[in-house]
Amino acid sequence: MARHETAGLFRLLFQVTSHPSVTKFLFVLSAVLLAACGSRDADNYVPKPKGYNRIDLPAHQYQALKEAHPYTFEYSRQARILPDTFRGAQPHWIFINYPAFSASVQLTYHPVQHNEKRLAGMIADSYKLAAMHNEKAYAFKEEVVQLPSGLKADMLSITGEVPSQLQFFTTDTTTHFLRGAVYFNVATRNDSLAPVIDYLRKDVLHLLKTLRWKQGS
Repeated sequence: MARHETAGLFRLLFQVTSHPSVTKFLFVLSAVLLAACGSRDADNYVPKPKGYNRIDLPAHQYQALKEAHPYTFEYSRQARILPDTFRGAQPHWIFINYPAFSASVQLTYHPVQHNEKRLAGMIADSYKLAAMHNEKAYAFKEEVVQLPSGLKADMLSITGEVPSQLQFFTTDTTTHFLRGAVYFNVATRNDSLAPVIDYLRKDVLHLLKTLRWKQGS
């Protein structure tokens, strides 16, 4: 193409694009294209994961168990005592319920009746119940806690997406056997519940350290 023809085309293009109606059209076209790009970006937008809600934990304060059971202990003032009404529940089975945390500590009591075989069965059942979480648990930690009463308590900490992250039992080996398990009523990742689990663990330790068996029970 000759040089003067090329120059003529540029002059023609300049004149066309300078026309008011064409300028308006190009402005609208640009807006549409920008909107389309924005829409495509919006379709591909992936929101950032929400952070876990902050959990404000109250100071640890305790009160004595007043209900009539073969045992007594101190439990959190943030909790309330509820009877275990599930099918198969036995006398003196209770829940220490934490409404603010949607959590409970379930306590199940059994008389040993000076029966070593019966005691061995209850201990074995405690380990079996903890082992039911094997599929989703990736760590177990067993700790034997020496209590001021001279007795010992066995605590099982379970790590993973499991319904019960802490279980425990204690016995005087002749008369009383008490087992407990911490449960949450919410479907929340356990790593986000870690502060609450640690809070409840301290309450469980206080419960065990203040546990007393009632004479004649």
